[in-house]
Amino acid sequence: MTQEEKYMKEAIRQAKKAAAVGDVPIGCVIVHEDKIIARAYNQRNKKKTTLAHAELLAIQKASKKLEDWRLEECTMYITLEPCQMCAGAIVQARIPKVVIGAMNPKAGCAGSVLNILQVERFNHQTEIEHGILEEECSQMLSDFFRELRRKKKEEKNAQN
Repeated sequence: MTQEEKYMKEAIRQAKKAAAVGDVPIGCVIVHEDKIIARAYNQRNKKKTTLAHAELLAIQKASKKLEDWRLEECTMYITLEPCQMCAGAIVQARIPKVVIGAMNPKAGCAGSVLNILQVERFNHQTEIEHGILEEECSQMLSDFFRELRRKKKEEKNAQN
């Protein structure tokens, strides 16, 4: 198992925690000097706020741990390509590398819809590596949404 796979496995474990509380299964870990310094999962529904994305929660934890908003020696591992808000936060935090499990063709901002992480005019660009445990990350999301649709259909049928 590669280093990337090892840390992505932990991000997947985080994503499963999100699914367990009814949130979209997205997980994130931040690594500094070969050690995980922050773990987080999507809690948007749980916390009832747009801001509770896995990446933002992990950035907060990592910044607190390092006592600095600059995460210049860290690598972020995320199960799904970041949205525009999270991609902006990654650039702002000066994270030099992001490892992505699955791409997000509808909302991804690390190359799918936009590539905020590598805008040349910004004062920081982030190296991107994607496709690490992609099938596992994609399957987890597909399973979650399939189950959500099934539950909604059952609820609708129960009302009729």
